[in-house]
Amino acid sequence: MQKIILSVLLLAGTGALKAQPPKTQANRTQVPKPVTPVNILKTTNDSVSYVLGEIAAFNLVQQGLGDVKINNTVFLRALNDILGKKQTLMDDVTANALLNNYMVKLQQDKVKPAIEEGNKFLAQNKLKPGVKTTASGLQYEVITEGQGNKPAAIDTFVAHYRGTLLNGTEFDASYNRGQPLTLGVSQVIRGWTEGLQLMPIGSKYKFWIPYDLGYGVMGQGQIPGGALLIFEVELLDVKKKQE
Repeated sequence: MQKIILSVLLLAGTGALKAQPPKTQANRTQVPKPVTPVNILKTTNDSVSYVLGEIAAFNLVQQGLGDVKINNTVFLRALNDILGKKQTLMDDVTANALLNNYMVKLQQDKVKPAIEEGNKFLAQNKLKPGVKTTASGLQYEVITEGQGNKPAAIDTFVAHYRGTLLNGTEFDASYNRGQPLTLGVSQVIRGWTEGLQLMPIGSKYKFWIPYDLGYGVMGQGQIPGGALLIFEVELLDVKKKQE
């Protein structure tokens, strides 16, 4: 059929399409009739059921689960159990943990190139003079060494900072706002919590923070999942926790 249509189009394009001889039963091309989809939406309940299915599918796509190969039998079993107020096959805690782990694994596979790029950079960066690496994998360089006290995990810090991605994109900077960040040492990403405790007041350090000490595989805002983060941090003051 495709060859027949193509031949006709070629002839029409050159103006060479001639009158065709009368079709006989022998030379008549059998063209299959288009199949009309069976309309399964025969009642209001059918239509509402379809819309509910659309909502469920849309929510799966929004949650990043649109590519999951769903076992329809098991999927419908879960729907029927919930809607029928029956005992489910797993409790809420187990279900949430399973789904969270599954989504993290999906995202980890998705951002694997970014993780590998960051790891490759860190492996080379740690060889540079002045760069130190902690047991967790955090890397830092002392730009200016202060003389004040170091903060503890329970303290509050006051600091100016600038954060960039490996490609140089700046995603945040307190300098641009003209106001330093004041926050608990334990209320920031793990890389900051560890790094701040290395810094005496008055210090300025540069940190290279692996993704697992930053925003993990999920990322946040302008920070993509699996991203290596680079920070310049200037520790201005420490507010000790009152005992």
